[in-house]
Amino acid sequence: MRAATAAFPGILSTKGALLIDARHVEQIADLMHDTAFFIKDASGRYVVVNQSLVERHGLSDKSEMIGRRPCDVCPGDFGRIPTEQDAQVLRTGKPIIERLELFWRRPNVPVWGLTSKIPIRDEHGRVKGLIGISKDLTALVSREEVPSAVAQALRHLETAYDTQISPSSLAQKAGMSAARFARVIKRIHGLSPMQLITKTRITAGARLLRETDATIAHVALECGFADHSAFTRAFRAVTGMSPTEYRRLNAA
Repeated sequence: MRAATAAFPGILSTKGALLIDARHVEQIADLMHDTAFFIKDASGRYVVVNQSLVERHGLSDKSEMIGRRPCDVCPGDFGRIPTEQDAQVLRTGKPIIERLELFWRRPNVPVWGLTSKIPIRDEHGRVKGLIGISKDLTALVSREEVPSAVAQALRHLETAYDTQISPSSLAQKAGMSAARFARVIKRIHGLSPMQLITKTRITAGARLLRETDATIAHVALECGFADHSAFTRAFRAVTGMSPTEYRRLNAA
């Protein structure tokens, strides 16, 4: 907690005399069991973390993360990828908003989530750190609550993701305008229709990589991508690693 106060004078205070009391931030964040919460300083080091983030890393105490960067806590790509994201936000001052990612909880359990990172600026507009969350994706409503026309469109996506599917084509199959369909999908899944299509295809690709010896090119076509390169770009953007690296990690 002292690190938070030192890193952000005028923003966080253990005494509650300034804008935000760091103790209250941490207490609230600890209630978000399906969300990793963190605040980092200008060097990308953790100054506030919640218990969910600690548990995702297989650690027992917050002190094991404070003052360290993701690459200091996690080996390989698991630490490198978020560290590079942080550096980008801190360097450019541009936020990352609801980026769809497939990340891992120890021991190597894949979890889909949406990550957001927003720069923290001082009174002169200089970036002094960032605040962020990574929220697990879970169904927000039960299947029984999904309108039948939308359920039909979603079943089509689940069985025909290897074809030319777009948000507009799914909306048409549901008998809705694109805007209304997007609102319904956001309420059900917490995703945009395009994010849902990507998630479905990458999930299928990850399963084929784990369970078969099919070539990357074959997996790409089976999942609706034009070619090996398109699949690799999309897979890396979501998981932070290439299909080959993912297959090697799971084989190990």
